[in-house]
Amino acid sequence: MTEPVIRVVGLGKSYETAAGLFPALRGVNLDIHPSEYIAIMGPSGSGKSTFMNLLGCLDTPSAGDYFLAGANVAQMDKDALAILRNRTLGFVFQGFNLLPRMSLQDNVALPLVYAAVDKETRRAAARELLDKVGLGKYAESLPNRISGGQQQRVAIARALVNKPRLILADEPTGNLDSHTSEEIMRLFGELNAEGITIVIVTHELDIAAHAKRQVRFLDGEIVSDHLTEAASC
Repeated sequence: MTEPVIRVVGLGKSYETAAGLFPALRGVNLDIHPSEYIAIMGPSGSGKSTFMNLLGCLDTPSAGDYFLAGANVAQMDKDALAILRNRTLGFVFQGFNLLPRMSLQDNVALPLVYAAVDKETRRAAARELLDKVGLGKYAESLPNRISGGQQQRVAIARALVNKPRLILADEPTGNLDSHTSEEIMRLFGELNAEGITIVIVTHELDIAAHAKRQVRFLDGEIVSDHLTEAASC
């Protein structure tokens, strides 16, 4: 089997509260291999969002190790970690997080600005990805001119612009109706079929059913980890 793109060993995260130290994650062990499609599930307070924040290097663990593409994140300085994240990860959030005064094309191209890619190249890449998600004709529009589902497609295009190995999606259909949610999940399925590793946090069973593997959290621990019917399709 190929080396995991994500490996966590004894991962723990605790927070200071008025009542004392609260363990949000308790010694989690998990491997995620290239081209997997995983749903991270669990009720509110189970630790799934904390876990996703750690995977995205948006927070630091209190205990354990996190290896991203073979590199131990805890041993990297900020510059090296920023480069690794930029090359390896793409993020999709529930709230879309598009900049309202930027065109869709410029929103998609934004990560390439931070990567110091020239303007012509980044605009061409952004337009290609907008075409891929079916929104090329809206490239010069502002986000408020399109629907919520279309905005999430733009967010997915932005997550893809750096050609990441892995997409992390936090409740990506949480603000969408059921029909639009199905369209977004079909898009994730297409991306996974192209070899991109997908990790989705969701509390919705119908959304999790699209994934090929489900990992369920409860009280900061993994309580189940199994393949789904989609894995045999």
